[in-house]
Amino acid sequence: MPSLSVPVLGQRALNRALLERQFLLRRTDLSPLDVIEQLVGLQAQAPNPPYYGLWTRLANFHQNDLTEPMLDRQVVRIALMRSTIHLVTAADCLKLRSVLQPVLNRGLQGAYGRQLEGLDTIAMAELGRSLVEEYPRTFNELGLLLQQRWPNCSSEAMAGAVRTLVPLVQVPPRGIWGAGGQPTHTSAEAWLGLPLSEDNAPDEMILRYLGAFGPATVKDMQVWSGLTRLSEAIERLRPRLRTFRDENGNELLDLPDAPLPNPDTPAPPRFLGEFDNMLLSYADRTRIMADHYRQHLFTKNGIIRAAVLIDGFVCGKWRIERQHGGCATLIIDLFEPLTAQDRAALGEEGERLLHFAAADADSYDIQFVLSE
Repeated sequence: MPSLSVPVLGQRALNRALLERQFLLRRTDLSPLDVIEQLVGLQAQAPNPPYYGLWTRLANFHQNDLTEPMLDRQVVRIALMRSTIHLVTAADCLKLRSVLQPVLNRGLQGAYGRQLEGLDTIAMAELGRSLVEEYPRTFNELGLLLQQRWPNCSSEAMAGAVRTLVPLVQVPPRGIWGAGGQPTHTSAEAWLGLPLSEDNAPDEMILRYLGAFGPATVKDMQVWSGLTRLSEAIERLRPRLRTFRDENGNELLDLPDAPLPNPDTPAPPRFLGEFDNMLLSYADRTRIMADHYRQHLFTKNGIIRAAVLIDGFVCGKWRIERQHGGCATLIIDLFEPLTAQDRAALGEEGERLLHFAAADADSYDIQFVLSE
């Protein structure tokens, strides 16, 4: 328990610190690569959310500003934090995968441990690597090829083993705005032409998490990364950190020079993409979203809906529908009534979102609805 003399940070102070570090108090002129690195990647199960995540954070962002670095192999899609697909810089792909390998190992054991019991998963991974480095393959294709050697094992389990033991990246056109198709994979080493880092200590990653999401508790760090047993690393880092506590007495750790804006700093309306890491990176999410709104955004099948922020906090969700005749409609589903001023500001931001997301539409419309 931290000392009572440690400064206390309230909910709004934590919210404004998060928004500042996430480039949501004002759009930044940094490059997409710089922002992706600062945020330690963008969660990217679906192709388009990273584009929305960058649009809402960067000034004058266009789809090609991300598409070109993906095609040039400057950024890649790979399973990292929480064993979920993230869009990260090539450098972070090589640095972070070894650190997060225990997370993927645990996920594989939980999902397919019984099916893989007694099998030589190292040989399976070696064969899988050779197959995906021959040319990129879907998981279904990879699993069926592996079944030729291990016919009594589930193809899905074997593809999962290769995904865990070989750092597989999803190659374009997967992840490209407007492109379709199943994900195909090759190894990070083959795609980037460089080996993974052998350093698996989490220290640098923890510091970077705090730079993007802090101040935070140790439990927050574990939720974001999927790693456990971080106490040893935290004790090594403690002399380099400053300490606060939240209103419940929990210890918060932070970088000594990270920004802490005034809690009354104005926060403009923002549209977050699906799976935005701001909603997934804390044990206590109340700095960004009230607990009773979670049911509106988090679905039973694991989808995290695209969220609306007013005054820095989740107040609704959104989606875009394309109508016959070329009309694009932004549907803003609010969880609470808005003031006329907030509604007008959100509508203006929504117009900008529509022009970004549906530039080819003949007309645009915005509909506000209020959830029950």
